[in-house]
Amino acid sequence: MKDFIFGTRPVIEALQAAQTLDTIYIKKDLGSELAGELLEAARAAGVPVKRVPVERLNRLTRKNHQGVVATVAAVTYYKVDQVVPMLYDNGENPLLVVLDGVTDVRNFGALARTADCAGVSALVIPERDSVSVNADAVKTSAGALNYVPVCREHNLVKSLRYLRDSGVKIVGTSDKRSVAHTAVDLTGPVAIVLGAEDRGISPEVLELCHECVAIPEFGHINSLNVSVAGGILMYEAVRQRLADGQAAPAAQ
Repeated sequence: MKDFIFGTRPVIEALQAAQTLDTIYIKKDLGSELAGELLEAARAAGVPVKRVPVERLNRLTRKNHQGVVATVAAVTYYKVDQVVPMLYDNGENPLLVVLDGVTDVRNFGALARTADCAGVSALVIPERDSVSVNADAVKTSAGALNYVPVCREHNLVKSLRYLRDSGVKIVGTSDKRSVAHTAVDLTGPVAIVLGAEDRGISPEVLELCHECVAIPEFGHINSLNVSVAGGILMYEAVRQRLADGQAAPAAQ
């Protein structure tokens, strides 16, 4: 079950109180001065806004929504530039998983579950064209999303540039590359980038990858589920780090 806040003023107040909202839905033709204030507050808070028909809002709630409904996030969102310095300050070796366009809640939940087991430092998702971290996602993750920080970024390309500048190696995945996933050094600070199953990693993100790897496939389908591919890569990083003599990451 989702938690909602409805009404223009209550949503503005929630934003001003720094409540973590997942998405704000606004009626398509809503254009009042108060609506403008809401849009500005949402922009400042980095909360995605979607213009939708009033019928969509009516399906979300039967209350007097005044053309505005917000969904409350099931977790607290962070930013990459908050998490990475903290990891370095704590003497940790960052291992991040960046999801470029993953929208299926089941895949996201499975990835989060594996990420927690593998000691991943954080998951990174974009504000738009991404899964919502709602109660369904937390349930699908078997509760792992209560432990793995999720960084929601307005501009994924800018965030990846920040990671590069912070000494993090960006490793992408592509079935068009011949480098095996076991041939790339994952022992240092690494961000593994996984793309959407239908289109893969976007070209802008792919350009920022230091290296791209492919997982060998020998069957007829030649299309691993993104959560399976992610699990293989996360545990390849774990294998390499343990072989390198690094201690297993402490539980977060």
